[in-house]
Amino acid sequence: METKSIMIVGVGGQGSLLASKILGRVLLSQGYDVKVSEVHGMSQRGGSVVTYVKYGDKVYSPVIEKGEADIIVSFELLEAARWTSYLKKGGHLITSTQSLDPMPVITGAAQYPDDIISKLESLGIDVIAADALSLAEKAGNAKASNVVLMGLIASKMNFDDSVWKDAITELVPEKFLELNLKAFDLGKNL
Repeated sequence: METKSIMIVGVGGQGSLLASKILGRVLLSQGYDVKVSEVHGMSQRGGSVVTYVKYGDKVYSPVIEKGEADIIVSFELLEAARWTSYLKKGGHLITSTQSLDPMPVITGAAQYPDDIISKLESLGIDVIAADALSLAEKAGNAKASNVVLMGLIASKMNFDDSVWKDAITELVPEKFLELNLKAFDLGKNL
């Protein structure tokens, strides 16, 4: 199998690292060689967090170059726009419709862009957008939007739901497990 590449992008505190662990666990359980690399900009101050996940028969490096990502999962709209140059032609962009103002917008030095999804679609990008935050709240906690997005990516991958749920069960603390499993189902069935 050729190597596949997935990027998970977001802002510090959105749960992208847990999402990458769930994804990595799923891929390992299916017998793939998996490499994961995390890049934490100013993640504790609301800065970008990027995780590279590569899998295949043999993977030598986790780094994903521009134009190589088969799928980008974005937890925030501006982050989706920021990383589109890494998406390969024919790739999928899965994004939450949540928007978080970066520091230049907060200070008034810039404005948050309008119509990001339609602008990305006008570039020929296959955008799958969902209100992951509302779905997570419906599941019981806004912080589960990362697992909602794992449900969305699961709908693009041919692995049984039980594999995803096993990974979630292994990685999520017991007291949050039920709501995260519900969040996964809400994303998967969207």
